[in-house]
Amino acid sequence: MVVPQGSLGTWDWKSIVSNMFPLLVVLSVIVLWAGITLEDAEEMLTEYAILAVMVPTMVDMGGNLGAILSSRLTTRFHLGTTELDPTDRVLWANVAAILALAATIFTALAIGAYALGIVIGSPLPLSTLLLISLVSGMSVAVIAIVFSFLATYGSYRLGIDPDDTTIPIVTNVVDVFGMVIFIGVSALVLGF
Repeated sequence: MVVPQGSLGTWDWKSIVSNMFPLLVVLSVIVLWAGITLEDAEEMLTEYAILAVMVPTMVDMGGNLGAILSSRLTTRFHLGTTELDPTDRVLWANVAAILALAATIFTALAIGAYALGIVIGSPLPLSTLLLISLVSGMSVAVIAIVFSFLATYGSYRLGIDPDDTTIPIVTNVVDVFGMVIFIGVSALVLGF
């Protein structure tokens, strides 16, 4: 079967580059925001070094959660098994799985950071680390879910293969929001 030019099933490198290049330029500018936020939080991260250890995992896991959901949604679109119907039980099961995974990961992050904090002499108690990690992490998970749906459905509706666009959009946007939310929640909890 020959796939018509411009459909979702093409592997034309020119169309992929033409779709992705402007997107990657915009996403690069957005990611600069995360770097600026991190630089502005230098004093807090210096005083509470264990938070600096948590930053890469917090940012990375948020993007990974979004990538997982985006991949699952994209596959369902390609297979023709979803229309983003609010009554779709499988769709809600995927959302619940992402939230459960987020709760598990971010609880483990707080516990791991606390254990490492004992070794390096971090003054933060486990309850504080759990509060920062879970509030930040679950907020990032919700943002990952929203952007996964928006990027996947938007790409599909625009006739762009979601496989080409969703992962870069979701991971970059969620990374930025992950950094901003983590720094904001940490500053709020610690009174910075």
